[in-house]
Amino acid sequence: MASRSGILVFNAGSSSIKFAFFDDDLRRGVSGLADEIGGSGRLRIGDTSEAARFADHAAALQAILGALAGRGIRLDGVRGTGHRVVHGGRTLTAPCRLTPEAIAAIEACVPLAPLHNPHNLTLIRAVAAAAPQLAQYACFDTAFHATNPDVALRYAIPEAEDRKGIRRYGFHGISFSGLVRQLPELAGRPLPARLLALHLGNGVSLCAIRDGRSVATTMGYSPLEGLTMGTRSGGIDGNAVLRLASEHGIEGAARILNRESGLRGLGGSSDMRALLAAGTPQADFAIRHFVYWAVRHAGSMMAAMGGLDALAFTGGIGEHAAPVRAGIMDGLAWTGLRVDTQANARNAPPLHDQPSAIEAWIVPADEERTIALDVLHALEAAAPSS
Repeated sequence: MASRSGILVFNAGSSSIKFAFFDDDLRRGVSGLADEIGGSGRLRIGDTSEAARFADHAAALQAILGALAGRGIRLDGVRGTGHRVVHGGRTLTAPCRLTPEAIAAIEACVPLAPLHNPHNLTLIRAVAAAAPQLAQYACFDTAFHATNPDVALRYAIPEAEDRKGIRRYGFHGISFSGLVRQLPELAGRPLPARLLALHLGNGVSLCAIRDGRSVATTMGYSPLEGLTMGTRSGGIDGNAVLRLASEHGIEGAARILNRESGLRGLGGSSDMRALLAAGTPQADFAIRHFVYWAVRHAGSMMAAMGGLDALAFTGGIGEHAAPVRAGIMDGLAWTGLRVDTQANARNAPPLHDQPSAIEAWIVPADEERTIALDVLHALEAAAPSS
C-alpha cells in the first residue's frame, strides 16, 4: 500500500509525544498521543487507545510510526515533518529546515529551556535516524515575539548577564501566529490593527499584536512570568524567589513556583472546570485572582500598542470557560466593549454586541495545523521553479 502524502507534525514533551497528520490540502487526518514515556503509558491514535511501555522517546516514536503505518502513513511517503520547539533564542526567529547547523543552534538554547529543548532534539534525531532523507522543519514558540522592541525584551540587568541570554523571550508564539492567520477568516475581514490575544490554558499569556506583529507579551525569560496560571505563580518579586530558594533550595523553589502555585496553590486544583464547579471560597478566590491579573496585564498590553480594536480568546480556558471570559470582558468594559452575553454563554463567536466599540472573538487553538502550514510554505518555497 502506497504511503499517503502530507505533513506529519510532532510535539515532544518531557514524557509525551503528540502527533498529527495533515494531507497536502492541510486537512487534518489521524492524530494521537504517546504518553507516560519512561513508564507504563498509553498510545492513543484516532479513536483507539492501548496500554504501552516506552523506555524513551525513541521507543515511543517507533510505536507511533508502527501505528501510523497501519493507517497508510509512513515516513518514506510524507513530504516533511514539523516539530514544535519551545526555545529558539535570539537567532532562531522563523520556521527553519533542520540542518546540522540549525540543530546545533537549538542545542545551544538548551540552557534557556532545559526541560523542553532536549526532548525536542531527541525526537528530531530519532526521526532523522528512521528517515535520513526526510525534510524536517522546526517552529519555535519564542519566534513570534522576536518583533518586540529591545526595550520590551531587555531586563534592566548588567549587559554581561544579558549576553548570557537572560532576557524576555515570550512563549505561546505558535498559538498566537495561528490566531493571527485564523481571525480574518473567522471574522470575514482584515485583522484588527490593535489586537489583544489571550492564550488562556494551563499556561497563560497575553500578547499585544499591532498590525499582525507582536509588540509585547506577558511571559518572559521562561513561561513562569506573567499571569496566574494552572500551576505556575506568574509574576513574583525576585527577592521573594530568593527567599524561597534560601528556605527550600533551588529545586524546591522551582517546584513550588512551577508546579504547586497558580490556581493549584490558591484553589487546590489546576483545572478551571473543577474550580468553577467547586463553589468554595478558595476556588472562588482563585478564579477572581486569575481574572484580576488577566485584566490588569491587559491594560499593559493595550498601552504597548497604543489602544485596542479587538480581543481574541484562545486555549482551553479561553475557548470553553464562559464565566472566566465574562469576568475579563467585564473588567475591560471601560474600553467600550459591549458583550453579547448569550453568545458568550454558548462559546459562540463573535462575543461582542453590535454597538460595541471593541470586537471580541473566540479563536480555536490549532498549533499543529499552524506548524503544518509553516512546513508546507517552506517546502513550496524550496521547490525548484518549473
